[in-house]
Amino acid sequence: MDWKFYGRDSEIEALNRILKRSRWFFAKITGRRRIGKTSLIQRALSDIPDKKSFYVQIPDSSPAGVLSGVCDALETFSMSPADYPYPDTLLSLAKLIAKMARDGIIVTLDEFQYFNRPRFKEFCSFLQKEVDQLAADAENVKGGLFVLGSIHTEMTALLEDRSAPLYNRTTDEILLGHLEIASLLQMLREHNCLEPGYLLFLWNLFEGVPKFYRDCYEQDVLGKPRHDVIRRMFFESSSPLKNEAENWFLKELHGRYDAILQYIARKSGCSHSDLVEHVRTVSREEKEQVGGYLKTLVGKYQLVEKRLPIFAKEKTRSGKYFISDNFLRAWLGALSTPASAAHFTPVANLVTKTDERLMTMEGRAFEKLIGVIYEERSRKGIGDFVLSRRIAGYWDRAGVEIDFVAVDETNRRIRFGNCKRAPERLAPSLSDFENHIKKYFNAFCEQTNWQIEKVCFAPLIKTSLREKLSDQGYIVEDLMDLFSGLV
Repeated sequence: MDWKFYGRDSEIEALNRILKRSRWFFAKITGRRRIGKTSLIQRALSDIPDKKSFYVQIPDSSPAGVLSGVCDALETFSMSPADYPYPDTLLSLAKLIAKMARDGIIVTLDEFQYFNRPRFKEFCSFLQKEVDQLAADAENVKGGLFVLGSIHTEMTALLEDRSAPLYNRTTDEILLGHLEIASLLQMLREHNCLEPGYLLFLWNLFEGVPKFYRDCYEQDVLGKPRHDVIRRMFFESSSPLKNEAENWFLKELHGRYDAILQYIARKSGCSHSDLVEHVRTVSREEKEQVGGYLKTLVGKYQLVEKRLPIFAKEKTRSGKYFISDNFLRAWLGALSTPASAAHFTPVANLVTKTDERLMTMEGRAFEKLIGVIYEERSRKGIGDFVLSRRIAGYWDRAGVEIDFVAVDETNRRIRFGNCKRAPERLAPSLSDFENHIKKYFNAFCEQTNWQIEKVCFAPLIKTSLREKLSDQGYIVEDLMDLFSGLV
């Protein structure tokens, strides 16, 4: 089956509203690289074929490099030099953007965050003047400006910082996240690979980044065995994703955070003290900087996520750190070292070792996937549990750990989940699961009179095991159960 544009219905609807106003707009779209920001705009513009557009990806370069890139884009889009002279200064670039908008052209500046560099401060002032004039005559301006960015904090500094020239100038904002599970299910069903274990394999690698699934399709491995996918996508000379992590986020970090990122990827759910101890063993010079590094990785780059036990206060010291993005976690935890050895070691051996590591990492990915599905089902009114807060886990310093806690405070219901990638591990783990739930209620005794539910999760659960667990009072749900209603 041919590849289609999947999901994004609400975002397309929002963009169509912007475009159909037929007046000036200045819209910000943010999201991680490869999440589909450009494709989203292209899709929306295809619904309004009479709109002319201009797109340029801003390079991380000097002003001369940016101007050169704009000139190349003008040539690519066959823009008449008589009408749209090639800019030779940042002032003339700002005026060019304004002229295009006045002429009804939809202008898209991708990787707009690079204008946050000090050397572009004057451009932001030039653009501010043009934007203010366009806004003052908004009803007569039939074009508009989209600015796309993949580093949220730098986009915020450009457009939301009170001291920034472009502060409070945007008319619309869209934050583009991962594709919903329902869209992934539609995609995999249409390409004949909707099988729970296979979805977990792909989701552990690609999460909801549509570009990566399309890459698999274009390389003719979507639906093929795991080893074929790993080899083709990461280990061959023409593999499309073998440099993706380096070109995407790691290049911007300049090697400053390698030790921390590698450790969090491989010890998912580690504490601050775990990180300090690890850094001390590998780099005594950097051990005092762990707190600052974490603040940057969590706040500025959003590559690391700090999670707290459910109901914990924000300043608690019991937080755990996770790599936010599945692809980065899989790369750092399983792929980067084998991929770098591909010129010296038989690739088949490397693929096997990589797959073993990925299967180990799928345990944590499965816990995250269950939470994402529950939240999506609740948001869409599907299923039997309405959430009043995000899915979380629970742990304490005494060793209590519960994978999944779902709360419906309105109806005083609480649901505890025991998540296992390997279903045969469910029954042997139930004694510990029950003990941890009892200890949870020592901390939250006021919830003992709530409706308490206990669930066993695995990717696929056979009927015999399902009946055994049900007879012991557990709700049993596998991915096929949770897909119901979403696809």
